[in-house]
Amino acid sequence: MTPPLPVFTGRELDLMAALWNAGPSTVSEVQAAITDQLAYTTVLTILRTLEAKGHVAHRAVGRAHKFRATISRDEAAGAELRRLLAPYFGGSPSALVDRLARERASTPAELKKIRKQLKKRIKQREHA
Repeated sequence: MTPPLPVFTGRELDLMAALWNAGPSTVSEVQAAITDQLAYTTVLTILRTLEAKGHVAHRAVGRAHKFRATISRDEAAGAELRRLLAPYFGGSPSALVDRLARERASTPAELKKIRKQLKKRIKQREHA
């Protein structure tokens, strides 16, 4: 059976981003890496919740614990895109790309970058 797609609350995603950016980190390091000022115990509770969900693991380093992400940013991003694709874009990747182009890629340079990346993916799929 396929494991369920990861689902993160906004706060959990903040902590996951800190772990993805910095790698294994103590609670204090994660606390310092996020923009919101959260209590140490709040950060620890969220990390423990993420650990219970299987998205984070820890190891003891002296008296501290180093937490690390067990799911990559790329895996989480892919899961989130799959979750968004059906309800918002009717399951159509082209509708998603069109929306991104309209919303974010406002400059010709960004649109050219997207076109280049799409051409690369097409070539990869044709040779697979």
